[in-house]
Amino acid sequence: MDAERAFFEQVALWSQVFGAIAFLIVLVVMFRKYLIPAVVANQQARNAELADAEARRARIQADAAKARAEVENAERDAAEIRNRIERVTKRNHANIIADAEAEGLRILHNAEGELDRARHAARARLRVEFIEKALAKARAEAPARVSERLDESLVRTTVDDLARGNV
Repeated sequence: MDAERAFFEQVALWSQVFGAIAFLIVLVVMFRKYLIPAVVANQQARNAELADAEARRARIQADAAKARAEVENAERDAAEIRNRIERVTKRNHANIIADAEAEGLRILHNAEGELDRARHAARARLRVEFIEKALAKARAEAPARVSERLDESLVRTTVDDLARGNV
């Protein structure tokens, strides 16, 4: 029985060896069929994510460069606008000063003309007033100072002057 038992032990041992080999074969087949494609798919997904991230990074860098260029353009435009405003302001300031000076000179000229007219009018009023006062004084004092003969002489002289146009 020992031989039989040894035979069965040998069969049991070889059956475990064949079972282990079958298990390893199934394990290798399962590994190749399921695990390797999953690892490859995972690796491809990671590579795709990396490619997307790099593309996104490149787009962001391009957008940042574009934004920097736009900021520089905006700063240049703002500087140009400030310069233009300064030039226009200076020109307008000069025009306003020139217009104000011209208007001031015109007003001064008009005022001088008005002053001359007012002086002439005042002189004329003063002359009339002096003449009226002198006439009133002459009327009051003349009868006492002038005789009839002197009065006739004065009247004749005045009429002659008027007739000749000397007045």
